Amino acid sequence: MKMSKFYMPTLREDPADAEIASHKLLLRSGMIRKSAAGIYSYLPLGYRVVRKIENIVREEMDNFGAQEILMSALQPREIWDQSGRWDTFGPEMFKLHDRNSREFCLGPTAEEYFTTLIKGEIKSYKQLPLNIYQIQTKYRDEKRPRFGINRAREFLMKDAYSFDTDEETMKEAYMNMWRSYEVIFDRLKLNYKVVAGDAGAMGGNSSHEFIALSDVGEGVIFYSEDSDFAATDEKAEVYYSVDDSNITVLPMEKVTTPNCKTIEDVANYLEVPKSHCAKAIDLIVEGKPVLVFIPGDRELNMSKLVSYLGAPEHEIAMMNDEEIVNLLNSAPGFTGPTEKTPEDVRVIIDSRLTEMRNVVIGANEEDHHYRYANFGRDFNGEIAKDLLMIQEGDIDPNTGSVLKSARGIEVGNIFQLGTKYSKSLDAKYLDENGKEKYFYMGSYGIGVTRSVTAVVEQNHDEKGIIWPLVVAPYHVIVTVINSKNKEQIEVGNRIYEELVLKGVEVLLDDRKERAGVKFNDRDLIGIPLRITVGKGATDNIVEYSTRKEMVNKEISSEEAIEEVMKEISSELKYLDTFYR
Repeated sequence: MKMSKFYMPTLREDPADAEIASHKLLLRSGMIRKSAAGIYSYLPLGYRVVRKIENIVREEMDNFGAQEILMSALQPREIWDQSGRWDTFGPEMFKLHDRNSREFCLGPTAEEYFTTLIKGEIKSYKQLPLNIYQIQTKYRDEKRPRFGINRAREFLMKDAYSFDTDEETMKEAYMNMWRSYEVIFDRLKLNYKVVAGDAGAMGGNSSHEFIALSDVGEGVIFYSEDSDFAATDEKAEVYYSVDDSNITVLPMEKVTTPNCKTIEDVANYLEVPKSHCAKAIDLIVEGKPVLVFIPGDRELNMSKLVSYLGAPEHEIAMMNDEEIVNLLNSAPGFTGPTEKTPEDVRVIIDSRLTEMRNVVIGANEEDHHYRYANFGRDFNGEIAKDLLMIQEGDIDPNTGSVLKSARGIEVGNIFQLGTKYSKSLDAKYLDENGKEKYFYMGSYGIGVTRSVTAVVEQNHDEKGIIWPLVVAPYHVIVTVINSKNKEQIEVGNRIYEELVLKGVEVLLDDRKERAGVKFNDRDLIGIPLRITVGKGATDNIVEYSTRKEMVNKEISSEEAIEEVMKEISSELKYLDTFYR
């Protein structure tokens, strides 16, 4: 492609609303353009990257036995009602109706759709196992779209679904997809970790996330260097040791705590550890009051609470002061699990508080707390095993070593769904004895457009993007410094044409622009291999460099072509390692 005819509207300055490097660089390099909040158009350079990632995903899904289909983005309400997710999925779902008032959604995911597709079509165990996938646009009405295409309301996703006869074969399909994801993300040259994830609204018993490490990633993971422990902060079980066996249990007493509405205030005033002050979280869950208590030195893990309650997160809200007074019969800031707590209030207590002795709890009165409170004697409630958010300094339950943390971008996830959707949608097959059985399912997603963000976040400098060869929009850029110079144009065209004949993807910068503009654009768009045609063209000498190293060497045009082919051949050899 000759750049004199190429649509590449680059920007010199960072857009004001771009927060992270990938968002800034994708906009500045003319790869994407914002249409509305969380909605983007992909311009020629950007769309070429998307298609390359898409094709890598497609190749490996096919190599690992999946079959591609394409379903509509419009999904009928009826199937979501059957699974029970039409209301529970929440306000992120785009809902609409047709001229006949039939309700639909723009698909945020496709478990119901795929299950409905095979229901009645796959009738016998002889037709299993089956793994089908699509690469399609998904829609989620994000409350706060941000970070460009990383957290968008419209995004391209690969979603695959496996159908098996039992739990064992479902797990085999799960591991098969795990291996395919490792190959995909290795091919994308991403630095990533596989961690235990939270199944969330997807359901199922087991889930893992593929996290591309990045300082600007929204996800936080904790991992051990001494064992295979690795999990998201939402999923990670907190190893929180309590040993109060040597502490004498004292009679509970009410004490004044003037203006002590926070754990910090109470702990300081009473001179007790924050861990032994019960932190109250006053909630309205699906319209009903719920009190949650955790150790005062920790934070509540909302994902764990959602899982424990079995309620969608959008149906959980913090109480305001008026609700605390009217529903809890308490003073704001002094809530506790006491005899004053109304009987219709659900009380949930993290298990660690039940193991402690002489805890401080709110007295449900202004400026008062109880000290020396003990579970079972002085307060009660449902015991939840673990409602805590993991934090720096926590230890690996397997080895006792301190866990390390990192931020990252979730680029892939895999779920063992079991029979969650086949049961709700009544999808069955006949086993070898002619008996009806529910399908065991797995669900596997890859964020195609989100992977673009991850690649850029891991591959850029102050000048622009540094694309790995495998996903670069073009392999080579040939820059003619002076497009009015006949010899330079001739050499540039000859290199361009020879590379095209060899199957190399080439950009020829033949624009009537200053050399500085061409060089800045070249650095910005990040094409990995560069040939510069300048004054040396008279003697058939050009400059060759890579975007990553940016070290020029003067060689003949023929040698430059050889260098290009050597780099591309090296990439092909790298790919060969996946298929030996």
